[in-house]
Amino acid sequence: MPLDPINNADWQIAEAAERNMKTVYQLGEQLGLEHRELLPHGHHIAKIDFKSVLERLGSRQNGKYVDVTAITPTPLGEGKSTTTIGLTQGLGKRGKNVIATIRQPSGGPTMNIKGSAAGGGLSQCIPLTPFSLGLTGDINAIMNAHNLAMVALTSRMQHEYNYNNEQLAKRNLKRLDIDARNVQMKWIIDFCAQSLRDIVIGIGGKSDGFMMGSGFAIAVSSEVMAILSVANDLKDMRERMGKIVVAYDRSGSPVTTEDLEVAGAMTAWMVEALNPNLMQTIEGQPVFVHAGPFANIAIGQSSIIADRIALKLSDYVVTESGFGADIGFEKFWNLKCRFSGLVPNAAVIVATIRALKCHGGAPLPVPGKPMPQEYGSENIAWVEHGCANLVHHIQTVKKAGINPVVCINAFSTDTENEISAAKRIAEFAGARVAISKHWLMGGDGATDLADAVIDACSEPGRFRYLYELAMPLRTRIELMAKEVYGADGVDYNDESIAKAKQIENDPELSRLGTCMVKTHLSLSDNPNIKGVPKGWRLNIRDILTYNGAGFVVPVAGAIKLMPGTASDPAYRRVDVDVETGRVKGLF
Repeated sequence: MPLDPINNADWQIAEAAERNMKTVYQLGEQLGLEHRELLPHGHHIAKIDFKSVLERLGSRQNGKYVDVTAITPTPLGEGKSTTTIGLTQGLGKRGKNVIATIRQPSGGPTMNIKGSAAGGGLSQCIPLTPFSLGLTGDINAIMNAHNLAMVALTSRMQHEYNYNNEQLAKRNLKRLDIDARNVQMKWIIDFCAQSLRDIVIGIGGKSDGFMMGSGFAIAVSSEVMAILSVANDLKDMRERMGKIVVAYDRSGSPVTTEDLEVAGAMTAWMVEALNPNLMQTIEGQPVFVHAGPFANIAIGQSSIIADRIALKLSDYVVTESGFGADIGFEKFWNLKCRFSGLVPNAAVIVATIRALKCHGGAPLPVPGKPMPQEYGSENIAWVEHGCANLVHHIQTVKKAGINPVVCINAFSTDTENEISAAKRIAEFAGARVAISKHWLMGGDGATDLADAVIDACSEPGRFRYLYELAMPLRTRIELMAKEVYGADGVDYNDESIAKAKQIENDPELSRLGTCMVKTHLSLSDNPNIKGVPKGWRLNIRDILTYNGAGFVVPVAGAIKLMPGTASDPAYRRVDVDVETGRVKGLF
């Protein structure tokens, strides 16, 4: 019997469940994989040779495709990863052949506040320790590939500064004339390290590099991570890798990784990382873990490759998009589906009574501090008022032509009257609604949710994108601001308006997708404004170009690509049993 989640921590539940895990060979047999298609990393984790699977099963009909998103979350999160795993278990209880496809967690939140995103309670992805601490090395490969581009850039700048054209020619180098004031990339590290956001490099003599301002971003914001998420195969990845714009020269022309002759070596670091990772739920359903971009500062999706092979191997694929429907789902809808050509059958919107109360006027929960006492008592008015945020996200999903299912992720503090109010309002807005207790009960607690999803998938959808790629960039941003965020319009600073005009006048860049960087804690660009804000305008302060990934990145508000570590981070509670080597304290 699994441990009781009320009286045991997630890592303790995972540790107990791991004693009865299926081996990768049992999972492979369950999936119908051939022996050669499994690339084991120990007994319970493997990579999957995606190329072999797609070559063998390419003509097989796809299964049903379900995306899990959420309302605007509190800083504590609303259990979206837990719901993804719980729904997968619930579909398993209904006799469905089902696979979950989720992102690999970043070391930043794992060692900070948010945790490893393995799920929770009796709905977790296991084994927890390798899932949380690097898995099969994909993020390390991304860091090496990305930072190699920075090595190529900075060494080239040093040599160009130290040598004349004749001396460069003797070294088989041509002058790229890189503008040190217009370097687009930073270094990356997979932790939340605010002290590295802005640094100076090259301090010392001529042999110590070119001195200039630089900095670090978190690994999951890297364009290389985005490429892993959207690439369809190795050839596609290699082509995208060569298009990464690292800097601009003094005439304003882009300097790419191909110009630096480093794109091939970067791809070499990524060959093995292109194969998805195979894990399992506590109840033994397969889970494909692959890619890990955040949704507030990146594309926020697991890989297209994992989804493609999962759809050939199962009846249902449950994938997850980061944060709320204004962030992760919008990017799933207009970027991931566009790049993959896959059309979803349903979308699950996770809501909690806690978050609805927060949007309805309750005090904001603060990570690391006790939950405000107001959340422990019934307040239907707060729930009803907060449902405006839920309804807004339901409407966003419906604009995509996808059938919405609201999952009320039940907590022990919820009352029947509060749940009934949320259910009534969501159904009136046109969504199917299910109350789910997967955290407490695993798959048995998610069968109603599974039934609602099965029902939604049986109803034809009318999928359509929010914008076409021929639409000018600023028109797209205005459409997203008004239709998805509820803004009155968009304001630009001088730098961003200049970049927008340049992109719109470039035949290649103008047809890239649009990947917004925006806070996940509000529909607006201000994380402190809850509910459904009115009378506001979206502020764009910068626009980045991810030419290799295939999108431009408008940056809204004050959000940063390198998060900070809080005063009470999770690493304070992580340790190792020196007798057994077991890691404890992860969540």
